[in-house]
Amino acid sequence: MNSKSAIGRFFSFIGDVRSEMDRVTWPSRGEVVVTTIVVFLIALIASLFFALVDTAWYRIIHAIIGG
Repeated sequence: MNSKSAIGRFFSFIGDVRSEMDRVTWPSRGEVVVTTIVVFLIALIASLFFALVDTAWYRIIHAIIGG
């Protein structure tokens, strides 16, 4: 059994977290903006692609079953 109290372990954990956060390399504002724009563009392209595929399948199925 660990001899530290729960409160002591908690504060030790918080100290470890702060130490690790100091080592993190954060992206610049510009990198975040560019990455966000890329994500939105890919989402837009994917949504347009799936909308076109869905429309094509809808028309094909309705042409086959005569709906």
